Amino acid sequence: MCELLGMSANVPTDIRFSFAALARRGGETGPHADGWGIGFYDGRTSRAFHEPEPSARSELAKFLRNNPIKSRIVIAHVRKANRGRVSLENTHPFSRELWGRRWTFAHNGQLKGVKRLPLAGFAPVGSTDSEHAFCWMMGRLQARFQALPKPSALDRAVADLSAELHALGVFNMLLSDSRTLYAHCGKRLCYLTRCAPFGTATLIDEDWRVDFSQETTEQDVVTVIATQALTRDECWTDLARGDVLTLRDGAIRLLKPGAAAAATRLISPAAC
Repeated sequence: MCELLGMSANVPTDIRFSFAALARRGGETGPHADGWGIGFYDGRTSRAFHEPEPSARSELAKFLRNNPIKSRIVIAHVRKANRGRVSLENTHPFSRELWGRRWTFAHNGQLKGVKRLPLAGFAPVGSTDSEHAFCWMMGRLQARFQALPKPSALDRAVADLSAELHALGVFNMLLSDSRTLYAHCGKRLCYLTRCAPFGTATLIDEDWRVDFSQETTEQDVVTVIATQALTRDECWTDLARGDVLTLRDGAIRLLKPGAAAAATRLISPAAC
C-alpha cells in the first residue's frame, strides 16, 4: 500500500525531518515508487508539489528537504500504484475548493465498488479509486451543508462518510479543510505529539537526529500522523480500525465509530 504523512501544529512548523523519512520510503527503503506529493496550508488555501516519479530520487523532494516551508497543517503521500496508471493526475494528495476553502485529501488502500458511488458537483481528473472517493465525499458534504458548518458538525459528517467508505475495503485517509486535519484508520495509522519538555528523535530510515528542545518554544505543540512510525526513539500510538482523529492546532480528539459528536475524547500526549 501507499504511505501517508500528516502534521497539525499550533504554530507554523517545519516538516522536513518527517518528510525526509517518508521520501526515502518512496523507492529506496520502501517500494512506494509510483509518485509522491505534499501539500502545505497557508490560511484557507495551500501550496502543493507532485511528481509521478520516486521521491527517493527526486530533485524536487530533495529541494523541499533542504528548504523549509513552515505550515500548521501538512499532508503528504508516497504511492504504490494498484489502480490507475502511474501519472501526475493520479498522484496524491488531491485537492478541491468548497465553501471558499481548499480541501486536501490523501488515501491508501483499496475500495471495492467505490466507482459505483454517484458523484455530484465534483469529478475526478485521474482514474484512481481514491480520487473518486474524495469527489464523492465532497459532493456529499456540499449537499449536507449550504455553507461551512461548525467544526463539531463537520467532524460528525466526515466521520459518517469515512465509515461508509470503510465498509468498502481499506480506507486509511488524511483530509483537511485548512482548519482541521482529519485522519481515518482503515488498517494502519499511528501518531505522536511533541510538546514540552521536548526531547531528541532519530529517524528510522536514515541517520538524522534532531534535538527538538533547540528548535521549539515551550508553547509549541506538534502532532505527526503516519502509516508507520518514522522515528526509533519516540512513543508512537497505533490507531484502531475505524477510528477517526480530528486534529486542530496539534491537539487530538478521538471519535469512535458510531459515537455521538459530543462523545469525542481529547487525547493527551503519551509519556515515553
